[in-house]
Amino acid sequence: MAIDSKDIHKIIVACDAGMGSSVMLASTLKKQLKGTGVTVEHTPVNSIPEDADVVVCHTGLAARAKAAAPGKPLVSFQIFLGDPAVTKLVNTIKNGGTVDA
Repeated sequence: MAIDSKDIHKIIVACDAGMGSSVMLASTLKKQLKGTGVTVEHTPVNSIPEDADVVVCHTGLAARAKAAAPGKPLVSFQIFLGDPAVTKLVNTIKNGGTVDA
């Protein structure tokens, strides 16, 4: 599944109940993407909205996120802050290109 960076308008950071670290990641993404026109929201993994363009979640939740949002590009990460997969997503949105997820 791939999406062109110009088609990304909404990123969902999906989490399991009570994972405060994913709230921090959503906040960090909002700051990094400020001025790009991309919105970042934080939702439970079982409640990913239909209008999500890209879903970001911890590797441990990837299977549940795929089930909750089939057909949506999924960027999974290992560490909450500074993960290369998330950095690559931000850079692709800022510089153009395709998100392969």
